[in-house]
Amino acid sequence: MRSDSKVMTESAIDRFAREDGETIAYLKRAGKSPGVLWLGGFKSDMNGTKAQALDEWAERRGQAFLRFDYYGHGASSGEFRKGTIGRWRDDALAVLDRLCSGPQILVGSSMGAWIALLVARLRPEEIAGLFLIAPAVDFTEALMWAKMSPEIRRQIIEEGQWQRPSAYGDNPYPITRSLIEDGRRHLLLDAALRIDCPVHILQGMKDLDVPWQHALTLVERLSGNPALILIKEGDHRLSTPADLQRIAAVLDSLLIDSTL
Repeated sequence: MRSDSKVMTESAIDRFAREDGETIAYLKRAGKSPGVLWLGGFKSDMNGTKAQALDEWAERRGQAFLRFDYYGHGASSGEFRKGTIGRWRDDALAVLDRLCSGPQILVGSSMGAWIALLVARLRPEEIAGLFLIAPAVDFTEALMWAKMSPEIRRQIIEEGQWQRPSAYGDNPYPITRSLIEDGRRHLLLDAALRIDCPVHILQGMKDLDVPWQHALTLVERLSGNPALILIKEGDHRLSTPADLQRIAAVLDSLLIDSTL
């Protein structure tokens, strides 16, 4: 779905400074309300396949759309290894507060779904809906730490980090003690989770990073009646042409639900 004539280039990227001087890079498309705010995943950036596809979707609909890179990701400043869930949540809050106007639908992919839920709890009056794709809520604890060997845990505690092999690239990336410890301050799945806006969840059943049972746990914790779609052949990326069409269709439905 990527079209070279429609892709926003590096020259189109805008930036704003956080209070500590670090800069957040973003791409903003003006359009109709409610706006759509893209929250990417762990180590991903705003030029990923799903983000690009949603930008094209927003262009076709004339919908407002904003995507950005967290601290230490993509075109934003900072060192990835110094990032934490709290820092990335605060990046999302800063984007919402400074760059968005009117109600927003948060589309969170993988870690971005965790960030979306944290933001929605802090800014409920500004959120018209949530669309969570392969939601890696509490992943630092439930999907990383809980599955690590005693040797890896010891290395993280004593040395401050462990280099995790990547399934999506040649180079490993650091899992730091600060990431794990900060993640514990933001866990959501250990209690009921009150979210008052419409929530739609899309989850692949062949996802090796976020098991589909993890999405069921999230549904059990959420208040209201969240909509869950399980994709039998879907993996973690959910970026095939069929997946992208499905994502657009779910977002169309959520836009209708959010304006009822």
